[in-house]
Amino acid sequence: MKNYIVKFKTVNKSPKPVSVKFSIYSALGGFMTITILAFLTKNLELPFIMAPFGASCVLAFGVPDSPLAQPRNIIGGHLISTFIGLCCFWLFGNQWYALALGVGLAIGIMQLTQTTHPPAGADPLVVILGACHWDFLLNPVLSGSLIITIIALLFNNISPYRKYPKYWR
Repeated sequence: MKNYIVKFKTVNKSPKPVSVKFSIYSALGGFMTITILAFLTKNLELPFIMAPFGASCVLAFGVPDSPLAQPRNIIGGHLISTFIGLCCFWLFGNQWYALALGVGLAIGIMQLTQTTHPPAGADPLVVILGACHWDFLLNPVLSGSLIITIIALLFNNISPYRKYPKYWR
C-alpha cells in the first residue's frame, strides 16, 4: 500500500504556460470553428455540431502539436467511438452497462487503431443518452469532424509559428 501511495508524489511541474498571442490565436480558431458548425446546423437544418466538438477544438487549436489533435485522431476517433456507442445502444439500449461498455470499448479500440482522441470518449455517452440513429455517424460526426480538421489545417498553418498536422499516420 505504501508503494502505491508514493506514486502520488512527484517533483515534476506542469509545462510552461503558452504566450498570450498563442492563446488568442487558439481561442480564435475554436471560436471560428464552432461558429461555422453552428451556422451550418442552423441554416442547413442538419446537425453538424455536438458537445464533444468543443473539446476537439481545444486540442486542434490549443495543443495542435499533440498526437491526440492530429487529423487521423479527430476523424477516426470520433467515427470509431460513435460507431461503438451506436452498437452498444442498439444491442443493449439506454442502460448503465451500455454506457460503460461503450466508453471502455471506445478507449481500447481508439488505442489499438492509433486514433486516440479524448473528446471522442464522450461520443458513446452522447449517442446512447440521445437515443441516436445510424445517420448520426454521417451528420454530425463525419461531417463535423471533417470540418474541424479542414479548418484546423487551414487556420493553424496561417501562423508562421504553427505547423499542422504533425502526423498523418
